[in-house]
Amino acid sequence: MNETEIQRLPFGEYDFERRFDERGAIEWMRENWSKSFGFCAVYVLLVFGGQRVMRGRQKLDLRGVLVLWSFSLALFSIIGAARTGWYMFYILRTSGFKQSVCDQSFYYGPVSKFWAYAFVLSKAPELGDTAFIILRKQRLIFLHWYHHITVLLYSWYSYKDQVAGGGWFMTMNYTVHALMYSYYAARAAGFRVPRPCAMVITAAQITQMAMGLAVSALVYQWMQEGHCPSYFDNIVWASLMYLSYLLLFSSFFYQSYLRNGKSSKVE
Repeated sequence: MNETEIQRLPFGEYDFERRFDERGAIEWMRENWSKSFGFCAVYVLLVFGGQRVMRGRQKLDLRGVLVLWSFSLALFSIIGAARTGWYMFYILRTSGFKQSVCDQSFYYGPVSKFWAYAFVLSKAPELGDTAFIILRKQRLIFLHWYHHITVLLYSWYSYKDQVAGGGWFMTMNYTVHALMYSYYAARAAGFRVPRPCAMVITAAQITQMAMGLAVSALVYQWMQEGHCPSYFDNIVWASLMYLSYLLLFSSFFYQSYLRNGKSSKVE
């Protein structure tokens, strides 16, 4: 989809979406994406240093702060899912599935351009999720901190190159996070959420990872035909990331809901 076609799309944009400078954002990310390694290094130090500090201290309640934090991320994810989903639906309806995978216009199209950049940047503050686990002295599993680190690194790495498949990755993640953070907010507020809700969210995460693998494979296949703009190393990293997530989330689902028959915190 070229820029002339994009300008004719029947989308209602808010002023902040219309004024967003995606070229400047992409240029900034090309120059600064490696800073994500610094964020991750600090994150790891704080995670394991924080656990050590809290070992001899009383756990903190933080219920009110957690409600506000989770609700804010839920609202952000719901809006992001609606805006990117709207754009995704339009491309699927007018151009088909293949175009939805290969189209780069998610990075600079109306509505989606702002939410694509917001998605990438949000992976840094989302690291704050772990602070609540540490300060409340809850069990911190490998899946949680591994997922946070790798999503941040891959998102920043990919945005700078505007690789194919990004539209699906962003829309799926926004949608799953809308469910997940809404669940967190409800639980933190003291509502009794039915156990199947947690199971559905984890199942949605597993589906997301399987779809991420499928999209990566299709990008590779269609890249050979000259239709999907991407890079071999990006596809390799995406495939390894999604495969590891698929295995880890499937194991989490089995351990939490099938083997022990107990509900655990969704990651």
